[in-house]
Amino acid sequence: MAKFVTAQEAARLIPDGATVGLAGMGLSGWAEEVACAIRDSFKETGHPCNLNLKQGSAMGDWGERGITRLGEAGPGLVTRWCGAHVGSAFALRDLAVANKLQCHCLPQGCIVNLWREIAAGRPGLITKVGLGTFVDPRNGGGRMNECTTDELVELIEFGGEEYLFYKAFPLDVALLRGTIADENGNISFAHESVINEGLAVAEAAHNSGGIVIVQVEYIAKAGTLNPKDVKIPGVLVDYVVEATDKMACWQAEGVYWEPSFSGQIKKPLNSIKPLPFDERKVIVRRCAMELKKGDLINLGVGMAADVANVVSEESTLDGVPYIENITMSTESGMVGGVPSALPNFGSAYNPEATIDHGSMFDLIDGGGLDMTCLGIGEADSHGNINVSKFGPRLTGPGGFINITRKTKRVVFCGTFTGKAKIEIIDGKLHVIEQGKIRKFLKDVEQITFAGQYAEPDQDILYVTERCVMRLVDGKMTIVEIAPGIDLERDILANMDFEPVISPDLKLMPQEIFFERWGGLSKNLG
Repeated sequence: MAKFVTAQEAARLIPDGATVGLAGMGLSGWAEEVACAIRDSFKETGHPCNLNLKQGSAMGDWGERGITRLGEAGPGLVTRWCGAHVGSAFALRDLAVANKLQCHCLPQGCIVNLWREIAAGRPGLITKVGLGTFVDPRNGGGRMNECTTDELVELIEFGGEEYLFYKAFPLDVALLRGTIADENGNISFAHESVINEGLAVAEAAHNSGGIVIVQVEYIAKAGTLNPKDVKIPGVLVDYVVEATDKMACWQAEGVYWEPSFSGQIKKPLNSIKPLPFDERKVIVRRCAMELKKGDLINLGVGMAADVANVVSEESTLDGVPYIENITMSTESGMVGGVPSALPNFGSAYNPEATIDHGSMFDLIDGGGLDMTCLGIGEADSHGNINVSKFGPRLTGPGGFINITRKTKRVVFCGTFTGKAKIEIIDGKLHVIEQGKIRKFLKDVEQITFAGQYAEPDQDILYVTERCVMRLVDGKMTIVEIAPGIDLERDILANMDFEPVISPDLKLMPQEIFFERWGGLSKNLG
C-alpha cells in the first residue's frame, strides 16, 4: 500500500545515480513540488546527485516551472539527460550546451513506447523510426553535445531490412503526477488534459525493482474512485505526495485548469479568438487547403497548430461543420475537438476522446494519420528538415520524427525567411524588407526529417507565404508562387540552393490573401 509523504521526504528517497523516469507534456503530469524539493535537497546536502533523467515530451512552461528546476542547482544533480524535447528546460539545456551533462534527444514515440518494453522485460524497441535522421547512429545517434558518449541506439538488420534498436534499461524511480489519489494510492487523472505514459513508466519502475512516486492535488477516501477513472493502480504506487501549492498542479503551461481540456465541459467554438490577418495566417490557410473530408490529422507545435484555429474560424463564419468532416489530433492522445496552440500545446478544446500517449504513437507509427502539418526550421536541397538543433540552441525533435515517418500527406510550414517585413495589400504579397535569417540552405545542420527516406506514396509539401514546394523525385520543386512575388528577387535570391521550377508553376490561391476567406469548404472533398 502506498505511503503518504511530503515532497521533502520523497526527495530523500531518491538514491544517488538513479535513473528517473518522467511522464507528461508541458506541465501536465509534471511533479513540480517534488522536483523543487529534489533541487533544494541537492543544494543543501549534495544528494541526490548524478541523476539520469528520461523524459518523453517537453516538460515545463518555457519559463521557471518544469524539469528546468533540476538544472537550477547547477552541475552534479543531473549528469545524463535524455528527452524528445529539451528546449523548454533552459537551466538544464544551458548545462548541456556547456558540456556539463550528457544529453540525448530521441523520437518522442520511441521514448514513450520504450517504457512498455522495459515494463515487459523485453530488450528494447525495434523500429524504422529515426532512420536517416540525426538519431541514426551513422548520423550521431541522438547525441546533442560533445561530452555525450553513451550509445542508446543501434543500427541493426532484421529480415534483410535496416531498423533502429532503442535499448532498454532498468528504471530506479518513476516521478509522476495525477489529480487525485485515494487512500490506497490509486491515481486518477480527472483534471489532467493528457492521459500520459504514467502507467507504463510506473510499471517499468515497479518491474525493475525501483520506486514509484506520484504527486497529486487531492486525496480521496479509499474505494470512492470509479475504477475506470484509475489510470495508475495503487499496487504500483509506493509513495504519494499531496501538493501544498496549487502552482505545482497546473493542468497545462498557460492555465491552471481549463475544463474543456479534460472533458468536464464543451466550450463554444466562437470563443476561440481568430488569428490576426498576416503572412502567418496566409500560410496556415494554405495548409488547411490540403485537408480532405474524413481525414485524421495531426498538428505540430508553433505555426502548424494554428491550422486548428483557421478550421475553427471557417466553421464559425458560415456555420458549416468542418470539424465534423475532419478529425484533428495531437500526439499526446487528444482525438477530435480543436487542438490548442502554445502555451497549452498538447491539450485540445472539446476532444471526442483522450487516449494514452503510447497508444497514440502506435496509431501514428503504423501509418494511421492521413495528414500532418509541422514546422520548418531549416530545409535543404534534399528535402531534409531541421527543427531540433540550431548551433547552441538545443531543442530536440518531439514527435516530429515519428509523425513524418509514415503519414500519408506531410505538410511543412513556415515563413520563407526569418525576420522579413511583409505586407499584404489587395490580395498581393509585398516583401518590404528581406529576412535576415535564411531557412532554405544547401544542407541543414541536423536532419530531423530525412527526405531520402520518404515513403514512395507520401506527398511531401513545403508551404511558405512566398511559394509552395513539393518533394518530387527527391528534389525540391516550386509548384506555386504567391501573387505579387518576383520569383528571382524574392525566392531564388534568398535560397542557398537552386530548386526545380515546375513547368506547371501556378499562383497560390489569391483568395487566401484577403482578410476574410470563407473558402475552406471548396477544398474538402
